Amino acid sequence: MKLKLYLLYFLCSCSFLAHAQINYEVRGVVTDTAASYIMVNTTITILNAKDSTLLKYTRADAEGAFKLHPPKAGKFMILITYPGYADYVEDFQLDSLHKTHDFGRLNLMLKSTLLNDVIIKGKINAIKMKGDTTEFDAAAYVIQPNSKVEDLLKQLPGITIDKDGKITAQGKTVNKVLVDGEEFFGDDPTLVTKNLRGDMVDKVQLFDKTSDQAAFTGIDDGEKEKTINIKLKEDKKNGYFGKIDAGMATDELYQGQAMVNIFKGRKKMAAYSTLGNTGKTGLSWGDRDKFGSSNIQVSDDGRLYFNADRSDDGLDTYDGQYGGEGLPSTKNGGAHFSNKWNKDRESINTNYKAGMIDVSGNKNTLTQRNLPPGSDVETPTIYSISNESSDKHLFRQKLDGMYTINLDSSSTIKVSLNGTVKNSRSESEYFESSTRADGTALNNNRRSLNNKGDQRELNATLFYSKKLRKKGRTFSISIAQSANENNNTGFINSLVQNFDLNGDFKDQTPIDQYKTNYIRSSVHNTNATYSEPLSKAWSLVFNYGLYLSKDHSDRKSFNKNTAGDYNLLDEEFSNKLDLDQVNNQVGTFFHLNKNKSVLNFGTKVNDVQLRQLDGYTNERLKRDFFNWSPSATYRYNFSQQRSFRFNYNGYTSQPSISQLQAVKVNTDPLNIYIGNADLDPSFNHSFSTSYSSYKVMTSESIYASLYYNFNTNAIVNSTLTDENGKSTYQPVNLNGKTPSNYNLYLDYNRKINLLGLNLGANASFNGSNNYSMINQAFNTTKNRTYRTGLSISKRDVKSYNIYFSAGPSYTFSKASLDTRSNNSGWGANGNLSINAYLPGKIEINTGGNYEYRGKTPALQQEFERLIWNASISKKFFKKEDLQLRLSGNDLLNQNIGFERSANANLITERRYNTIQRYFMLSLIWDFNKMGGSSAKL
Repeated sequence: MKLKLYLLYFLCSCSFLAHAQINYEVRGVVTDTAASYIMVNTTITILNAKDSTLLKYTRADAEGAFKLHPPKAGKFMILITYPGYADYVEDFQLDSLHKTHDFGRLNLMLKSTLLNDVIIKGKINAIKMKGDTTEFDAAAYVIQPNSKVEDLLKQLPGITIDKDGKITAQGKTVNKVLVDGEEFFGDDPTLVTKNLRGDMVDKVQLFDKTSDQAAFTGIDDGEKEKTINIKLKEDKKNGYFGKIDAGMATDELYQGQAMVNIFKGRKKMAAYSTLGNTGKTGLSWGDRDKFGSSNIQVSDDGRLYFNADRSDDGLDTYDGQYGGEGLPSTKNGGAHFSNKWNKDRESINTNYKAGMIDVSGNKNTLTQRNLPPGSDVETPTIYSISNESSDKHLFRQKLDGMYTINLDSSSTIKVSLNGTVKNSRSESEYFESSTRADGTALNNNRRSLNNKGDQRELNATLFYSKKLRKKGRTFSISIAQSANENNNTGFINSLVQNFDLNGDFKDQTPIDQYKTNYIRSSVHNTNATYSEPLSKAWSLVFNYGLYLSKDHSDRKSFNKNTAGDYNLLDEEFSNKLDLDQVNNQVGTFFHLNKNKSVLNFGTKVNDVQLRQLDGYTNERLKRDFFNWSPSATYRYNFSQQRSFRFNYNGYTSQPSISQLQAVKVNTDPLNIYIGNADLDPSFNHSFSTSYSSYKVMTSESIYASLYYNFNTNAIVNSTLTDENGKSTYQPVNLNGKTPSNYNLYLDYNRKINLLGLNLGANASFNGSNNYSMINQAFNTTKNRTYRTGLSISKRDVKSYNIYFSAGPSYTFSKASLDTRSNNSGWGANGNLSINAYLPGKIEINTGGNYEYRGKTPALQQEFERLIWNASISKKFFKKEDLQLRLSGNDLLNQNIGFERSANANLITERRYNTIQRYFMLSLIWDFNKMGGSSAKL
């Protein structure tokens, strides 16, 4: 009996103590000032006065009343927000003598009744953190009339946009920009940022977009893409807007673009067209990377990707990329349609795009190849100079569509289709000559290539998701099918001449061939996922995937007969391959979501069966792999504005088909690649952590990330260079060494209200340790790059906008075999942008980019360049929607095409033609009729 009484007393005491801990209280009632309207569901937040971190929040009840119980004493701020009303902020304090603070009746005021300077003070809630999503309130940032989304994004902390429109957020590239959660013109972010009006935006959301299955199950599968979502204002979803921009310039340069957008509620229609030869209206930075295909690759789970460009056979038709090298001419156009209906249960999103680009270029390359001491050759150093002229062309059409239907409240089907057609051609002329260290001739190589290519690609995906009866129990399945066909043809004419030690002619190797390369590929991929809740916090996810592929490659080389026709098959440089692949994958993952922690961990295992047949030699290649891919992710949310994240991924990398059995190619007889059938798989370990914080009152943001990767049993190149200067490359496994790379990134931003400045600071450290074999000697290459920078910006929406950033860098690069390849030295970069708004609707823009690279032991020449641009424009009419602009590009005429590098045993310097100084006169018309009237600032 006594024991029961003691137990009852103990439990009562614990209850009393627990209640006593919650003895601080904040209460009040929220009403409207003018009408004494009770503000139901008003958001009430308590912040720490010291650092503005979130402590507690709640919503007002049906009577407008609220109560909050802070867990401790201290100095605090109360923040009260309600749509359309100015935010209310007040400091208060709780201590042992004042455990309760009663605010009584708090009267909010409509923003429209306040002066502008009071409204600015009310922009305290400009940024919110919602899990992994950072949300910016567009109303807190003032932009000029007719400004675009890009102008709004430039003001957001942690986001930068370069001169090409490439967006970087929190140190990572943003590859997708959505509009109301949906794709707008598919894979081209700049069509949104450069054309959508900034005054239409309600919120900007920044997050890591996951795969459909991960988004549905809530289980992190490692597939992430940094994404921005533009949420539009409700009153800006009806009407039309667009822009027409036409300009003529000196040196026969021109550019123009037109875009029209029609929004009718949930229905969006748009069309655009661009043309020009200034390099600024061509393929966007996000789109151009998708014009080409890559070499054979092996995915994280062991699947091999097989396509047209799997090795350099001389038929590398132009992929459509333009990075400032050469003189471009582009024509692009497209159309978009999306709609939702049936109470938003069904939706469709379609895009059509067509683009053409022509690039003519001239390039000069100087190379110094240093062979390690003890190499069995007569000359330890080879100097080469090459000149190249080229003309390249690509025309591409792409059509994609997505249909989504919610069958009921628990199940959804999404169907995606896309098809691409490409036609390309390229013509190139090369001449390269090499000499020994004493100046005597070693060899020369004259080549001409003339290639044409046609490619067709079709992809289809079906995704079905179902929430089962028990909460947290789900099932989803993804079925994907793709087909790819490439047909390339080309002529190769080459003559290599070799010279003896005295520089006298020794022998030569001529090549005159017609080549064809036909590749066909079909892939089926099914992935099913089932999740089972184990408790309120824990859940278990099972995954099964089946990957099937059939690939066919037929490469032929023909020599001339006596009549001059190319019909003599050269079997040494011809190959016919059939590749069949089966991959079964099983995975199990655990998921924990409790309090402030989210944890995912598990592994996938893969059984890969590979069968290859050489149609000419009847040689069969049979490989079976067993791979495993462990992974873990942990996220801890200190508060709504502060979080920490850790990721680990491990995966097996199989040697590619070209590494196991390289097909002989003779495009460049001085550089030969051979395979290695004895290669073993390598294993990669990847670690990353990140920390982010945002303080509301001071607009202070902090972001830090650390990445580290290392590779065991890595596959590296072994290079042999003979006395004629010919290099042979072969992949080998690296034993006893682990190549690694790592990155540290820090970013800090803060607003200084007293001075009206936004200050920023960033620092990064990148490093890598790489290994190779050069003439049977082991080589270690170490690279380290240190960068730091400061930024200052000040904005007066009616007068000016100034942005400045600058910082030094130091690069350490050294190869163990040859100190002559030491490329360590200092560098610096700076950017300045000034916009001034003058009376008479006149605007002046000027700015520049400065780049400096100092001397290094390997490169005894400084490089310095200042690209300075400026423009003056005049706006007309009440809406300022017509603009006349005079602009100057590269006013100092310093935009010379120049690159140099030193790595391992190679020192290279490249010079190429590019677009330099010009002056352009443009007429720009922005038209807008959204929600019945144009937006007002």
